[in-house]
Amino acid sequence: MEKKVAVLPGDGIGPEVTEAAVKVLEVIARRFSHTFHVTYGVIGGAAIDKHQNPLPDETVALCEASDAVLLGAVGGPKWDQNPSALRPEKGLLAIRKHFDLFANLRPVKAVPSLLHASPLKPEVAKDVDMMIVRELTGGLYFGEPSRRTADAAVDSLVYTREEIERIVVTAFEIARLRRGKVASVDKANVLETSKLWREVVEEKKKAYPDIEVEHMLVDSTAMKLITNPAAFDVVVTENMFGDILSDEASVITGSLGVLPSASIRSDGFGLYEPVHGSAPEIAGLGLANPAAAILSVAMMLKYSFNLDTEASAIEEAVNTVFEDGFFTADLVEPGKRVLSTKEWTDKVIDELDTQFVSNSIMFSYV
Repeated sequence: MEKKVAVLPGDGIGPEVTEAAVKVLEVIARRFSHTFHVTYGVIGGAAIDKHQNPLPDETVALCEASDAVLLGAVGGPKWDQNPSALRPEKGLLAIRKHFDLFANLRPVKAVPSLLHASPLKPEVAKDVDMMIVRELTGGLYFGEPSRRTADAAVDSLVYTREEIERIVVTAFEIARLRRGKVASVDKANVLETSKLWREVVEEKKKAYPDIEVEHMLVDSTAMKLITNPAAFDVVVTENMFGDILSDEASVITGSLGVLPSASIRSDGFGLYEPVHGSAPEIAGLGLANPAAAILSVAMMLKYSFNLDTEASAIEEAVNTVFEDGFFTADLVEPGKRVLSTKEWTDKVIDELDTQFVSNSIMFSYV
């Protein structure tokens, strides 16, 4: 297989963790005889510094010419005083909207060796393995009108039937690859958009008789994520609810630093990024764990390139390194072995090297 990958390292620890992820992608190319053409661009604060624009036209063109995008992280205190139009986060919102990346996929899976850091009891968190499917380009965050005066403010929550249908179908299709359960989350006892949402789910589930569907209100879902998170398989919901619930669910694992994410559209094109932020306070120190960025590459291989075997190889390697007791300083507990970002990445690569017989490398950089 030959694919083009745009890499946008971004800010803070972004360059470090994306460097690690690209090294792992290089190993996959070698072991499975693929060709991945990797080209670098700028986004966020780095793009503001270079182009006075958090998403410059050059970056958009690069991504349009690519088959997938790998992103590091954006933002930091350096740009906190910038005018609103120049906020680094604007680049992330803009790229999602420009490419119509309507489906945000957030896997949340317990890592046994990190359960000590979870705020939940180990027996509650140990079997968690869910996928949160969040609608990403509609709803309250993008609705019009949105304005304020000195004494009032208004935001509009708008969803079309088409917007709901495509995210619901995405969730059903993912459930077929997992345990066949979908929890559809809304606020249908209050909101008209949620009533439409529930109607669409009822219509679409007729085409998926093999999928078990449960309608849940967002408030009861928030409670169940804490009391019985292992009960969830696929959770599908609208933009704001998904934003809140996915952040709540992310702490179950004990660290945002190990969670990947994908933002995709119907043709398979996607943007892949760690859930964690730019962590500028540890940037350049070799303290950041690159697991989330590396696992984001695994998601890219699976969802954009249909390379399930290669994706599973990465997931297995990452899990093995954790289970062998190797951590970076941002995740470590007393008694564990502390490695730098580079050293931890090398451990993952060593694990991959033990899995496969060497093949010829076909990898190019721009």
